[in-house]
Amino acid sequence: MASRTGSRASVQCLATPSTGDRRTFRRALLRWYDRNGRDLPWRRTDDPYHILVSEIMLQQTQVDRVLPKYREWLDKYPSFHALAGADEEDAVKTWYPLGYNIRPRRLHAIAREAVGRFGGELPEDEETLRSFKGIGPYTAGALMSFAFRKRAPILDTNVARVLFRVVIGRGNPKAHQMRKHLWRLSELMMPQKRVFDYNQALMDFGALVCPARNPKCPECPMAGFCRAYGLGARDSGLGTRGSAVSGPAIAAPPAGRPRRGKRESGNTSKTTRR
Repeated sequence: MASRTGSRASVQCLATPSTGDRRTFRRALLRWYDRNGRDLPWRRTDDPYHILVSEIMLQQTQVDRVLPKYREWLDKYPSFHALAGADEEDAVKTWYPLGYNIRPRRLHAIAREAVGRFGGELPEDEETLRSFKGIGPYTAGALMSFAFRKRAPILDTNVARVLFRVVIGRGNPKAHQMRKHLWRLSELMMPQKRVFDYNQALMDFGALVCPARNPKCPECPMAGFCRAYGLGARDSGLGTRGSAVSGPAIAAPPAGRPRRGKRESGNTSKTTRR
C-alpha cells in the first residue's frame, strides 16, 4: 500500500498544468517582464555569434561581471572568423577574470568548427547545433530562441528553479525524472507568440524575484498560484540539504492568509547564472 501511495504521489508531483493555468502563468510573467525586464546588449541583437558569446560567458557568472567583458571580447573578436584566427591562449587571456577557462577554449573550438564546416555561420537546426562540442541542450535552445527566433524551450538554473517552485512545489529537483519533466514543462509552458520575450522573462524572473536565496515571495506576481509558496517552508522541498535549489526555503504565506494544502493533480494557476 505504501508503495502504491508513493507511486501516486510521484505521478501527482509530475502532473502538468491545465491550459488555463499555463495561460495565467504566461500572462503574469510577461506583464512582469514588460515592467521589469533588464536592458542587456545581447537582447538587442540576433547575431548568433554575439548570443553564443553571451550565453557561454553567463554560465556560472553574474550579469554585472559579464557586461564589460562581453563588450571587450566582441571588440577584439567581432566574428567567428576573427576568433577562429586568433591564438587560443590569447583568447584565454582575454577572457580573464571570468574564470572557468574551459569556456574560452570551447568557444574558440566552436568558432574554428563554424568556420571550417559552415563558412563562419551557425546552423539553424538544434540537432546540428548540438553536434558542436560545448553546445548542450540549454545553449542550443537559447540559440534557437534568441538568435534564430524559433519556438524553442530553454532550461538553465533560473528557469528550472522558477518552474519547479511555481508548478511543482515539492520533490527533488536534481532527480533525473524531475529534470526530464522540467524540460517537458519548459516546452509545454511556452506561448505561441513572444517566445523570445517569454524565455528572457523566465531568466530575469529567476534572477531578480525567485533567486535560490531569499526569494521575494510576498511581492511575487506568482504568489497567488505558486505551489511552493502555497505549501509553505516545511513542505516546499526547497532549500533543504541536498536540494538543487539552494538557500532558504520559500517564505511562508503572510499572517492572515490561509496556508493552502496540496492541489489536485494537473493544476497550477505556474546553471548559477545571471
